[in-house]
Amino acid sequence: MRRTSRGGSRFLCFLINLLLNLEWTIPAWIALALHHFLHISIWWFWGALALWVMATLLSTLLFSALVTAGSEPTPPKENKNPYSKKNSDYLKK
Repeated sequence: MRRTSRGGSRFLCFLINLLLNLEWTIPAWIALALHHFLHISIWWFWGALALWVMATLLSTLLFSALVTAGSEPTPPKENKNPYSKKNSDYLKK
């Protein structure tokens, strides 16, 4: 599959993936609620958030690497412009 000429930033894709995978933070919010009500350690909340960020970062890097590995170069096209310099009769002399 050919790659388009328009490319995106990996950081921008990472931020969009964080927004799209926001439901993965549910265990972190549950851990925060348990910290508030049952007084468990706050580190469970931060650990769950860090796990969410790392999983999203790894998936973003994996997919961006797969996209770059699967692209093939654009094949050269024949110049069909009759007024270009290469097809001009003046240069063929």
